[in-house]
Amino acid sequence: MSEEKKKFDNVQVGNMPSKVPFSAQIDLSKFNASMFEKASDEEKRQQDVMSESTTFFKDGMRKLFKNPLAVGSIIVIGLVLLVIIFAPMIVPYSYEEILSVNGVRDKGAKNLAPFTYSKLEQQYVDAGGYRFPHIFGTDEQCRDYFIRVVYGTRVSLLVGFFASIIVLIIGMIYGSVSGYMGGRVDLIMMRIVDVIYSLPDMLIVILLSVVLQTVMKFKSGSFLSSLGTNMISLFIVFGLLYWVGMARLIRGQILSIKENEYILASKSIGTPTRMIIKKHIIPNCLSVIIISTALQIPSAIFTESYLSFVGLGVQAPMPSLGSLANSARGGLQSYPYKLLFPALMICLIVLSLNLLGDGLRDAFDPKLRK
Repeated sequence: MSEEKKKFDNVQVGNMPSKVPFSAQIDLSKFNASMFEKASDEEKRQQDVMSESTTFFKDGMRKLFKNPLAVGSIIVIGLVLLVIIFAPMIVPYSYEEILSVNGVRDKGAKNLAPFTYSKLEQQYVDAGGYRFPHIFGTDEQCRDYFIRVVYGTRVSLLVGFFASIIVLIIGMIYGSVSGYMGGRVDLIMMRIVDVIYSLPDMLIVILLSVVLQTVMKFKSGSFLSSLGTNMISLFIVFGLLYWVGMARLIRGQILSIKENEYILASKSIGTPTRMIIKKHIIPNCLSVIIISTALQIPSAIFTESYLSFVGLGVQAPMPSLGSLANSARGGLQSYPYKLLFPALMICLIVLSLNLLGDGLRDAFDPKLRK
């Protein structure tokens, strides 16, 4: 076998037989012998570098970090998270604390401008005491406004993330089963979705809030008690109603994907269903899942802010960005900055999440890959 290989390597192009007419054979007589030289070691190393293996996630993350808008959004969201996590450890005030100096309530610390002290606080500072500055001023109840905005951002982000997780889990499971099973199962499940889609979500939130207030009694000082029945009813509505949009998107995506040739080829060679879903269906649905989840977060934040604005949000004194905006509405002409801070925080969060969702879609969508 080695002698035959040596003979084949030493064969000159001119000694090759001529091309048979009307055949797909390559006519080697038209090519130079230099075209068939073996690749050098350097060319082989270059090919190894060019064909470096990677995973779907690594490739998507590499493309994501090449998107400047997505990177900027990640930085903004990261800064916001750092502030809301570490600010309560640094600022000595509580979101419900009424300001006092040496145990005496400071009635003059009402609606203070940013980085200003009341008369009592100024006297305390002049006497050699230390008083942490009011970064955003104070509200009408003599409470530090910065720490209330921080806790309000915490509440709004928690509502957005938990709502998106609820919507993602229920919608993905329901839509995947409906789309992959098809037939009568898909027909029945989609009619249920149509019924749920027709229910008015805001009306159900209000009705659940009224019912929970009369039926459920929470222990004083607990986390559920601080959230209040309005927020609990909002989470229930997210779990009952808001997943239908996600289910429809995933179901439509799976209906189109499962008819492709590579799915049929996988089935024909005996690939298990779980491997087909893992290797083919989920990666091709990932863009829809990511963008829908990323856009669900600002949608939930808007819903919570709207309900808090009309008085159906978190229970006082726990703040949220919507309730802070509602409180600032009364003194808009005298203290416009009090509306600016929560409104700016809502805009930053929503815009960053939208841009990040678009960047994730562009990075992880297999159809957009070159």
